Amino acid sequence: MSAARRALVLGGATGLVGQSLTRILREAGFDVLAASRADFNPASKDAVERAVDAFRPDFICNTVAYTAVDLAESEPDQAAALNKALPAMLGRLCRDKGVGLIHYSTDFVFDGKKNAPYLETDQPNPRSVYGKTKLAGERALLELALGNLYILRTAWLFGPGKNNFVSKILGLAKERPALNVVHDQRGSPTYSADLARYTLALIEAASPGLYHVVNSGRASWCELTAEAVAVAGLDCRVEAITTDKYPLPAKRPAYSVLDTAKFTAATGVTPRPWVQALRDYVYRDLNLGLE
Repeated sequence: MSAARRALVLGGATGLVGQSLTRILREAGFDVLAASRADFNPASKDAVERAVDAFRPDFICNTVAYTAVDLAESEPDQAAALNKALPAMLGRLCRDKGVGLIHYSTDFVFDGKKNAPYLETDQPNPRSVYGKTKLAGERALLELALGNLYILRTAWLFGPGKNNFVSKILGLAKERPALNVVHDQRGSPTYSADLARYTLALIEAASPGLYHVVNSGRASWCELTAEAVAVAGLDCRVEAITTDKYPLPAKRPAYSVLDTAKFTAATGVTPRPWVQALRDYVYRDLNLGLE
């Protein structure tokens, strides 16, 4: 019997993607070390190297990032430390140790000026510090020419284990008669548990590269909110507003739907619609809407 494959999941104990990825990999028979900042500082090369030498993983999965999109506008150095310097350090370590690397990026690397789903070959042009630092992290990894590197761009995440847009909006919908939500930004809502399953599919396909990995379909924030409120059975009106009515420090792409054809070609897996995934999240993870 062959030894179980091993994965070191940075952010696996507390992160939105990390928790789902840890569960899915363990269910698939991986031996997983789910690390958090309580275990060691993921930005410390020495600390990560000690963990790699002790655990001897086949893969490092980096789910750690600076994701406070608006705060990043005033904290560019902190954003760059996690979104550029950390993946670059992990890439060099993986190269030196012969370990595979799975890294997550974002739809915010695009400017939103396209009106059809973005391909991996489309030219990035981020509009925010967050997007710029995430793109810098991608490029730092690609420059290393690693043999076993997976970069997964994803978007609009919701899922169990950590607060997110959907859980926050449903909390507000329980308390308020109406919510005003932006309707002129469109993207790809994505369930963290599905993202984890699709990550596993890429590992099993042994097909490294840059991929767009999201649930299928598209929505505005307003449409996502309205669907979540309806599925949860809450009595709350959802009113559409434009971005200029809800100004924020960071510029968002008006359209950042991602095309997953390359992922499907590599794995044979077609991502399921975000509406189906949302129902699983609301019914099963949040235990709402079934009374």
